[in-house]
Amino acid sequence: MIHACVVGLGGRGYGLLRHVLLKNEDIIVDAVCDLYEDRVARAVDAVKAVGMTDVKGFSDYKEALNTKGLDAVFVFTDWSTHAQIAIYAMKKGIAVASEVGCEYTLENCYNLVRTQEATGTPYMFMENCCWGKEELLATAMARKNLFGTIVHCSGAYGHDLRREVSYGHVNRHYRFDNYKNRNCENYPTHELGPIAKLLNINRGNRILTVSSFASKAEGLKEYVQTRADATEEMKNTVFKQGDIVTTVLTCAGGETILLNLDTTLPRSYSRAFTVRGTKGMYEQNTHSVYMDGGKEGWDPAAYYREAIGNAAAYEAEYLPGCWKNVTPEALAAGHGGMDWHAYKAFTDALQKKEAMPIDVYDGATWQAVAVLSEMSIQQGGAPQAMPDFTNGAWFKRPSKDVCDL
Repeated sequence: MIHACVVGLGGRGYGLLRHVLLKNEDIIVDAVCDLYEDRVARAVDAVKAVGMTDVKGFSDYKEALNTKGLDAVFVFTDWSTHAQIAIYAMKKGIAVASEVGCEYTLENCYNLVRTQEATGTPYMFMENCCWGKEELLATAMARKNLFGTIVHCSGAYGHDLRREVSYGHVNRHYRFDNYKNRNCENYPTHELGPIAKLLNINRGNRILTVSSFASKAEGLKEYVQTRADATEEMKNTVFKQGDIVTTVLTCAGGETILLNLDTTLPRSYSRAFTVRGTKGMYEQNTHSVYMDGGKEGWDPAAYYREAIGNAAAYEAEYLPGCWKNVTPEALAAGHGGMDWHAYKAFTDALQKKEAMPIDVYDGATWQAVAVLSEMSIQQGGAPQAMPDFTNGAWFKRPSKDVCDL
């Protein structure tokens, strides 16, 4: 059994506690922690309701992590505190499962890596989209060389967050300050994580440069003015975060990666995961595959319409077993099953004493994109060099997918 502490009990943390952690038979929650007393009380009640009556509540994460017998901590706090909590836990020998976000300095990224290397304490960056059904299908097809040599991948975090961001202080949510004070690719890992795994980043390949460009920031300003219940703070805030941020990454293997952050204009949700190779392509938005050698004289527009959804025909042969055998409980746990797969992978690796499928080098590299994109935007899109957090080991580290493909 894994004795665990949960730090951060806002919407994401409380949801994962209830729908994932408390339903995992390998986890015993001994401590919960948040800055807000009402959140702690709610979480304590939820844990006791499933029979874990010895759970204790805390407002200080250091006190919570001093609970005797802890094996792991689940970090669900705001982005700015992920690194400091993870580092403190690793120094105490407590394995870390860190929710996604972005970093604010390269030094934080380096400190994560240095601490993990020095202590040997397991660390996993919990990018659930690496277990996305479509992302894993396309990755499995790429591993079988169906797309030929991969030369380019793209993805997006397209999510209308205007209400969540602008009401951040009202709802005790941290994104308000990020959008007020920063202008960067502030949430890169949903789209980058699956691409980085497909391209073997930090495992035979690496990101070399980051270049970012931001549009003007108008979406939140106009949105707030339409809200009758907007506070004076909301109305008077000048947000710095550009409505659309476009980021280009170059890789040692010669591939390019295109990322788009699009969260403050009206839109539908999309991760826009796309893989381009010399023999074919996969496009998530239409769940379609196009292979070279198609119909002679085909009409591109007609083919595009016909191709919508045709990737489903490849699932029987290429979809990984974790999705072919997915349970109703996993599907109901959050984000269509991705959350369950990610947290099950962490507990399985911890119990088996195996390497984490998304390790500290991945976490540092993917989060560093936010730091470097901010610098690039400030310099008119100038490329920024991505540090090699593996200290040269990327060249020989073997490929590792998040599940069997």
